[in-house]
Amino acid sequence: MPLAELVPLALKTSISVLVFTIGLGTAPRELAYFLRHPGQLFRSLISMNLVMPAIAVLIVLIFPLHPAVEVTLIALAFSPVPPILPQKLVRAGGGHAYVMALLFSAALFALISIPIGGVILDAIFPAKIRIPLGPVVPVILSTVILPTLAGIVVRLIAPKLAARIAAPLAVAATVLLLVAAVLVLIKAGPMILAQIGNGTFAALAAFVILGLLVGHLLGGPSAGDRSVLALATASRHPGIAIAIGGLVYPAEKAVPAAVMLYLLISIVISVPYVMWRKHTFDAALIKAPKSPMTP
Repeated sequence: MPLAELVPLALKTSISVLVFTIGLGTAPRELAYFLRHPGQLFRSLISMNLVMPAIAVLIVLIFPLHPAVEVTLIALAFSPVPPILPQKLVRAGGGHAYVMALLFSAALFALISIPIGGVILDAIFPAKIRIPLGPVVPVILSTVILPTLAGIVVRLIAPKLAARIAAPLAVAATVLLLVAAVLVLIKAGPMILAQIGNGTFAALAAFVILGLLVGHLLGGPSAGDRSVLALATASRHPGIAIAIGGLVYPAEKAVPAAVMLYLLISIVISVPYVMWRKHTFDAALIKAPKSPMTP
């Protein structure tokens, strides 16, 4: 198999396995978290699926971007939470149930929001920006929904096996993901550098910063929930953005380059935010009054 086909396969496989390992540590009731907290679901959907697409449209109207980059940015705005994000969200103070429910619900809602968003975008940018649903469904199913459900089923049927295989599989998938990501960066390096000086860098940085701000403001009163929604709003599924951009511009190398640049920018900007929120969350736990039964 040529390297050009092997690397994308390695990326998809590693992400699917990582999500499977997350599912191994997830109880079914956690996916139903939003049924008990509908207010959080409403704020999450407003932040990720209403405000961010509006911000992406404004960025496209303001910045002089390559047409392929415009489509990529819009696609990112409609994409759900990236499957490799949950561990970062938990470290930032988010509860496991909220994080997993957000990951799963965002993927399901994307099956509805993407076609609706495509109709709206066609009215705003006639015959210029289209978001077809066809290539998106397999990506969402294979990297989020099915691996999560498979992990939960294995946990229910064989909990001891799930506990034993989760860590080794996560390590193997992480190593494979890092190797594949490095190969992609090496191949797309020149094109990524070419995107820095043409407005793409500034547009993507604005998208990430505004995403953190919007999610933080709409996250609710809990410090952990604000951190989770901020990161989930700013961080989007790269595979879906590439699938959409690649269909609209199949021979355009600017699509994967823009997505990789977005991932790099997102990591650089979100790291200090995660550190700040973790410090805030830990400080809040220390200051919280202890119950009389607490030693």
